[in-house]
Amino acid sequence: MAEAADFPGMSPSPARRWLRRTGALLAGAPLLAGLLQLPAHAEAPATAKEASDTGSVAVAVDSLSPAVPTDGDTVTVSGTVTNKGKQAVTEAHVGLSVGSALTTRSAIDDAAKDAKDLDGAYGSEVGGKYVAEFAKLTPGVAEHFSISVPVDKLDLGGDGVYPLGVSLSGETSAQPWERVLGIQRTFLPWQPDGADTATKTTVLWPLVSSVHMTAETGSNAQQTPVFLNEDLAEEIAPGGRLDQLLSLGKDLDVTWVIDPDLLASVDAMTGSYRVRSDGDTTRAGTHQAVAKQWLAELQEAVVDKEVVALPFADPDVASLAHNGTGVTGSLSQLKAATDVAATTVETVLHVTPSTDFAWPVNGAVDPSIVKVATSAGADKVIARSDSLAETGGLSYTPSAARPIGGGTTAVVADARLSKTFEGDLTKASASTLAVQEFLAQSLALNLQTNKQRSIVVAPQRMPTASQAQAMAAAVTALQGGGWSQSQGLSAAAEAKPDGGATTKVPSRSAYSSALRKQELPRSAFEQIAATQDKLDNFKVILADKSRVVTPFGRAMNREMSTSWRGRSTAASTFRQDVQSYLDTLTDQVKLIDKSETKLSGRSATIPVTVQNNLVQGVDHLILRLTSANDTRLEIGGHVYDEQPIEVSGGHSTTVKFTTSANVNGQTTVIAQLYTEDGQKYGDAVTFDVKVTEITATVMLVIGGGVLLLVLAGFRMYTQRKRAAAREAEEADAEETDEAEADGGPVNAGGSEDRTEEESGARSGADDPEQPSDGTTDTAAESAAPSGTGERVDR
Repeated sequence: MAEAADFPGMSPSPARRWLRRTGALLAGAPLLAGLLQLPAHAEAPATAKEASDTGSVAVAVDSLSPAVPTDGDTVTVSGTVTNKGKQAVTEAHVGLSVGSALTTRSAIDDAAKDAKDLDGAYGSEVGGKYVAEFAKLTPGVAEHFSISVPVDKLDLGGDGVYPLGVSLSGETSAQPWERVLGIQRTFLPWQPDGADTATKTTVLWPLVSSVHMTAETGSNAQQTPVFLNEDLAEEIAPGGRLDQLLSLGKDLDVTWVIDPDLLASVDAMTGSYRVRSDGDTTRAGTHQAVAKQWLAELQEAVVDKEVVALPFADPDVASLAHNGTGVTGSLSQLKAATDVAATTVETVLHVTPSTDFAWPVNGAVDPSIVKVATSAGADKVIARSDSLAETGGLSYTPSAARPIGGGTTAVVADARLSKTFEGDLTKASASTLAVQEFLAQSLALNLQTNKQRSIVVAPQRMPTASQAQAMAAAVTALQGGGWSQSQGLSAAAEAKPDGGATTKVPSRSAYSSALRKQELPRSAFEQIAATQDKLDNFKVILADKSRVVTPFGRAMNREMSTSWRGRSTAASTFRQDVQSYLDTLTDQVKLIDKSETKLSGRSATIPVTVQNNLVQGVDHLILRLTSANDTRLEIGGHVYDEQPIEVSGGHSTTVKFTTSANVNGQTTVIAQLYTEDGQKYGDAVTFDVKVTEITATVMLVIGGGVLLLVLAGFRMYTQRKRAAAREAEEADAEETDEAEADGGPVNAGGSEDRTEEESGARSGADDPEQPSDGTTDTAAESAAPSGTGERVDR
């Protein structure tokens, strides 16, 4: 980034270094000649390697307090010195020296690069009692030191950044004279009276993690989620990376930049969840309390703070722009991730986030990235000044906001400030140097002009715990200094841009080749598209689509995550797992295989069974049965027939198709499920149908049997009819006899001189016995006199 012209500071030019070294060589020539005349037994480095080891002492500045001193303060510098050489160092002491103020940001860069250079200028040593003395430094042994000096003893001048040298001086037996054997330079920002115009500084505080949840969920009503591992639990546990970011950030005036997927994942951990174990097994998760505590603290931390929500799972917009736009549906995935972001944050944190910011990796942009980043609704892109570089010739660092056309604003973060906390900061010395360099660059930026500007600091997406600690220390010191004023990201984006600042987005060819190598390939987006197509085909048959659409939709968002950069194998495995699990679910609705079927006739029915092993019902399915040879076998009178299918969860259903055979032989039949929109669903089931002809002999046998049945039935019918007729005649005869016995009418033209006995005798003698007549009810009457008490009818 352009800045004020680089005036000479304490970092010497190459020409000055050459002159200094040449002068030192000339000055030491007489001494060298004298040494050459010493006796052969005098101590001197015997080899080049031994000479190079001489005087190698490592100086580490572990703390500098206060980081930004003011009048009346006492500066305390603590650290260690370690003799890396092979010879002991004697008569040693650690001293402090302050050089002239560095007037440009590039001078600070140069001083940071030469922080351990013994040849660099480092000013006059404060000396006196403000030193730490060591009688002897044994090789390989680290010795602690601490020096406290009143700030007025440092002889600081006006406002500015002063190089502070912490050096170890001593002598060895090989070179028995005092010289500087090791040095560590750092920076001392000095502005005791505060700035006339404060710089408005926005610090982004990212809560972003890698992918932790799978697409798998339990079959229960709660759909218990399944996690890849316990890494997230470790990050949010006390002392973990995300726990540190939360604990440190809640006391700072920063803008929280949050991946909603992180919130959704931690929220899922607050209830029942499972974790993948060995093989395909899972085990119950046990970190619910940790998840609840972390979310509760975060909810409290973001109250009245600005929260920016990235699209769900932090999609890699650069990869999408370079490799995914040619794949149908890829931009729709970004839109879906953006749409769900605000809802997720509001549900979990109970705050309304800003969702109109896109953040490409490292703030690197080109026209295609800007186009894709804004396609889902964002109108602000967080860039970085080493990508959208300043070419306008300004003598100062301009404000972050830049209109780049199409209603889009590029919010350009300062590269120097943003990159300060990269690298390994686990050692206290590295962390201290990073803090002091950050403060030095910030003060130097403020001193460039009296014009107020808005500056943005966008650190790496996923800082380590040690990096987060250094960031927090720097921001705390910055917010306590007199030249900076905190500001939110939205305010920085809306600030009036500098008229001379660069607004031209660099070409695609200018995009970093190192970053391009880490991008998701086109094949990744093609696999995502294939998974989406299968999901679209699956969801139309489901009674409760949300059980599948939501977990798989979020899983596909995760497949595009920026966190996969540099982890291509893990990314590919995750995509394959999502697709395989979807295949497993779709295969739960299928046709049951059939063996060869025989038809012994011109027409018959063929049963086909559909099985649903899902926990929910399916419908909107069509089962089609097709004949491969309709001249031999027709189904429903045509080449194929269809029937709608609806199956409850955990059940199966069988449907029957009517067929008609035209000729004998074997025909292949294909059963296939379709969705209502005509898309094939699942694998087809193919089986053979064998039609057997009915011969004439068989027909005669069958016909004869039918005729016999008819004749037998006719005979039974006639017999029953005759029996009924006889019964009717006998009934009529009995009625006639009864009438005559009761004194019915006499025969026409006859006399009445026949007695009753005569008539009865004649009747009994003349009428033959009928087959149907039964035995008499009483015995024949006796002619003997009646007994005593016996009644005689008359």
